[in-house]
Amino acid sequence: MKPKMQPDKAVIFSGAGLSAESGLPTFRDADGLWNNHSWFELASPQAWASQPEVVQAFYNERRHKAWEAQPNAAHLAIAALEATCEVVVITQNVDALHERAGSTQVIHLHGELAWARGTSAEPKRYHLGGESIAMGQCCEDGTQLRPDVVWFGEQTRNMDVARRHLRNAGKVLVVGTSLTVHPAASLLGAVHYMAQKVLIAKERPEAMPPRFHFACGNAATLVPRLIQRWSSALSCI
Repeated sequence: MKPKMQPDKAVIFSGAGLSAESGLPTFRDADGLWNNHSWFELASPQAWASQPEVVQAFYNERRHKAWEAQPNAAHLAIAALEATCEVVVITQNVDALHERAGSTQVIHLHGELAWARGTSAEPKRYHLGGESIAMGQCCEDGTQLRPDVVWFGEQTRNMDVARRHLRNAGKVLVVGTSLTVHPAASLLGAVHYMAQKVLIAKERPEAMPPRFHFACGNAATLVPRLIQRWSSALSCI
């Protein structure tokens, strides 16, 4: 039995392009000395095993930049929509810009830079904010702390709960993603067929999900306009 659609529920599915408008480079656009390293040398369990100092330094730099960045107008508009309806954010981003903008229900698929965890079978998590992780800084179980993010080859998180929210949302906004990162992109197959569906990006994705309206442009400009229309419509329900 298909879940009943909830007209007063909005799900936002966000990707790196949204954070880029706050000045954060995407992973593949990371600049400086990191241009000399492949993703496998910076973001994989094998890299952590062979050169943890390099991996730690890369993520410390990313964390600092993420904490210095500020939520843009799109982040703020998404958070403000909570005044009108239930809003669930499903994000591929590892920064905390949605939370810092005021969003209260944020599901992270690829982990969070603002947190660290140990490396045992049952690690504990520690909130860092924008602070660095030092080599030799350990979890209470004695294992080295690492970024609490999903590396290539590790399992994407929270897929089931994200899919459940998409199945009954009356409004779905996809923003700032090319939909090339899997399995996260496959979640859009769960969207209710009657939901209002909008995708905002600077370029049209090659794998455009069916029955989505595409709007080309900057998220910081287009998202607040869409949110205003949604808010006006919901206030009349």
